Amino acid sequence: MKTFFGYFRDYFNKVSFIRLLLTTTLVAILIFVNYHWGIESRIKRLPGHVSQLLVFYIFYLSVFGIAYFISLFNDFRVSIIDRNNFFLLLLVAPFFFALKMVEWRFFFLNQFDPAWQKYWTIVLQWPIKLGLLIIVLWLLLPLNHKLDSFWGLTVRDLKIWPYVFLLLCIVPFILLASAQRDFLLAYPKFKNILFLSPYVSTLWPWKLLFEISYGLDFLSIELFFRGFLVIGFARFVDWRAILPMAAFYCTIHFGKPWGECVSSYLGGAALGIIAFRTETIVGGLLVHLGIAYAMELGGWIHLFG
Repeated sequence: MKTFFGYFRDYFNKVSFIRLLLTTTLVAILIFVNYHWGIESRIKRLPGHVSQLLVFYIFYLSVFGIAYFISLFNDFRVSIIDRNNFFLLLLVAPFFFALKMVEWRFFFLNQFDPAWQKYWTIVLQWPIKLGLLIIVLWLLLPLNHKLDSFWGLTVRDLKIWPYVFLLLCIVPFILLASAQRDFLLAYPKFKNILFLSPYVSTLWPWKLLFEISYGLDFLSIELFFRGFLVIGFARFVDWRAILPMAAFYCTIHFGKPWGECVSSYLGGAALGIIAFRTETIVGGLLVHLGIAYAMELGGWIHLFG
């Protein structure tokens, strides 16, 4: 942990207070607006997947672009070639996550009963979207020739125990928060498949498959935000990639309990700093998975325990 504290100290010695304040103010305004008027819920109520995709893209691009304007204003030092690649990636990144936010329909499931169609639609979303992300990031690799791993997906020089200690410090707070009403409205996630109970003799294998698929989503999240948006973008703008990533990362939690949304900005920045310094997302992935499954456990204890 002393190593992590050193990373945080070095980062806050570099970032200017005004940039940190402006980015945090932007995030605070967005959180206020969302939890009073529902930015994400309003977008998801738009008719048609194309309109949802377009509005999500405009929203994410605006947040990401403004955060980068704050982070880079009067401090943009890259070559002409790198500048072109940087702006191309800046435009592509929000589009992928907008695509991820839209629920996909799989026509090959039409042969199943409605309950099984619903179950497999839920369970297949995460691995298929992860597969698409891996393909997209593989195609984008030539734009970032300075990378020496697949967007931070490496265990080279990984020291696992600081991450374990960090997770152990966080989990008790999650279990305490899991008694809150807004938390129990969202967790445990596996309650979204309880409709399947009348159709199976025992539900636990289908819960297990759901939880495995759910875990894959966190690989997508870490690969995208800490791998692509921090380790990848840092090759163009160095440590300045962290705050825009954290602002963007916070907005994808607008459908979650407000406390989780607020903490996502702080936690996203912390994991971003660690990923930037270690150049690996694997430790952060383990922390993120641990938090996710602790939230599942906490929800299960208070609702079904």
